[in-house]
Amino acid sequence: MEVVFSALVGLFFTVAIYLMLSKFSIRIMLGIAILGNAVNLLLFTAGRVTPEVPPIIPRGATTLDLAAANPLPQALILTAIVISFSFLAFLLVLTYRAYQDLKTDNTGEMLVAEPDERPLPPLGY
Repeated sequence: MEVVFSALVGLFFTVAIYLMLSKFSIRIMLGIAILGNAVNLLLFTAGRVTPEVPPIIPRGATTLDLAAANPLPQALILTAIVISFSFLAFLLVLTYRAYQDLKTDNTGEMLVAEPDERPLPPLGY
């Protein structure tokens, strides 16, 4: 089962990087969202996917059983889900406002601070 999840993590990372290399801000935003999901799935896979014993310390023992699931990646995933959702909401608002102001989704056309007619570079010193 972990091999399947590892292949899925690789596929998610590939798709996320492909989308983030795009010049359209919506695709970049979707790539960041998929990247967050890939990291969450990677952490989930690192914490053993198919445990036979729940992560509960039995009475009289001081440590978890070796076959138990690791609870730390599960706690990290819950935190990462909240953070990635808030970051995605911020990116969504930022992309929407940029589209409202600039009337374009293309990052190559979002050159507000640069002049239309660029001067030539210096030809000598």
